[in-house]
Amino acid sequence: MRQMVRRSRAALAAVAFSLAACNPPASGGASGTKAPTTPAVPTPAVTNPAAPTASGEAALFTPTAKAPTTAELADFAASNNAFALGLYAKVRSQQGNLAMSPFSISSALMLALAGARGETADQMRHVLHLPSTGDRPFEIAGSLIASYGDPANAVTLRVANRLFGEKSYAFEAPYLAKVRADFGAPLEPLDFKSNPEESRGRINAWVSHETEGRNKDLIPPGAVGPMTRLVLTNAIYFLGDWAIPFEKSATHDAPFSVTKDQQKPVPTMYGHAGFRFAGASGAKLLEMPYKNGALAMTLVLPDAVDGLDALEAGLTPAVLDQWTKALTSTEVKVALPKFEINPPGPMAIGKLLAGMGMPDAFDAAKADFTAIANPATPADRLSLDSVFHKAFVRVDEKGTEAAAATAVVMRAAGARLEPKVVEFRADHPFLFLLRDTRSGAILFMGRVNDPSSRA
Repeated sequence: MRQMVRRSRAALAAVAFSLAACNPPASGGASGTKAPTTPAVPTPAVTNPAAPTASGEAALFTPTAKAPTTAELADFAASNNAFALGLYAKVRSQQGNLAMSPFSISSALMLALAGARGETADQMRHVLHLPSTGDRPFEIAGSLIASYGDPANAVTLRVANRLFGEKSYAFEAPYLAKVRADFGAPLEPLDFKSNPEESRGRINAWVSHETEGRNKDLIPPGAVGPMTRLVLTNAIYFLGDWAIPFEKSATHDAPFSVTKDQQKPVPTMYGHAGFRFAGASGAKLLEMPYKNGALAMTLVLPDAVDGLDALEAGLTPAVLDQWTKALTSTEVKVALPKFEINPPGPMAIGKLLAGMGMPDAFDAAKADFTAIANPATPADRLSLDSVFHKAFVRVDEKGTEAAAATAVVMRAAGARLEPKVVEFRADHPFLFLLRDTRSGAILFMGRVNDPSSRA
């Protein structure tokens, strides 16, 4: 069987959610203005002085909860994937290549959910497809994050969470203890009131460090300001070799049909090995594992050159489950273009999330995050202000490089197997999913419309 060359590659993602006080700035925009002259909220006794001031804490915590069962992992993955496909259905309308990390986004959202109450919490749980009550999903997520960081793994997969809070704002000690215990998320105090841009720079520097420099400027200028009280941030980094790498000498240019009427020559990798494969109605699926065997990239190629839009439109959790269950080991001839997706800026997905069924979290008059902070003045209560996400993915002969990050800013207030050697020739637009094959959770997903373009 033809061997392919081995070398590490990575996958990265980041998300940031900001929460801000309901009371708007006295004048001007989101940054660079003076904070209103209201009495300062006392600094809490709990500010996590032991939290590292430099990054590098990814997956270095030890969860205190009991390890999840196989059934619990499957249920959690099903929730993650239902959220992933629901969000993908919202973002897929954008043009060109696309990459995102639903696991990063849901992890950051769960940091906020841990402090939500009432209808706000109910709506967030509905969007995340989590049970209506109970803390077990937080514990399961934390266990997964910690297991990914095990240095004994044959690939590198790190997930880091951090809270950046206004230094003068009083956060609830039980909330800080919970997110640190379940998610390994310490609180780092910043001065949003007086130095919002300096604070934004610190958060972006942390994200860049945790994603090996692949995700820079996650939070754009002006996105945090004097009324920002908390930014919940997640970063995920993956670096892994293919279990069966491609032979670099076999790579050569081949035509790729970006549309029915337009072709481009793109560097295309070739291999012939045993993979898990399925032929579904209107599509072919190929699962390419990484060295540890617990992570794999699943490629979904529509039969029709212009069939990706219809395939995306019909992508549901039930369809995905049917596809993955149909995968069976066989000999496959593979032709796969090298590609890199590195968008110039982050996606702002706050409105999309609100439209998915959690509007109260973004409504200053309705949001209930009183478990995060419960100030006496209603104008100082928290609501979600913005959500930014950025992902980077690169695939070549050696493996996969991908990174993503998410920031949540809060303000106060029918398949069959071919019985012979089959061919998987990705010479027109296709989907990709980087999955944890043990639980089934989607860590990264996206599409390649044009391998010659990075955006």
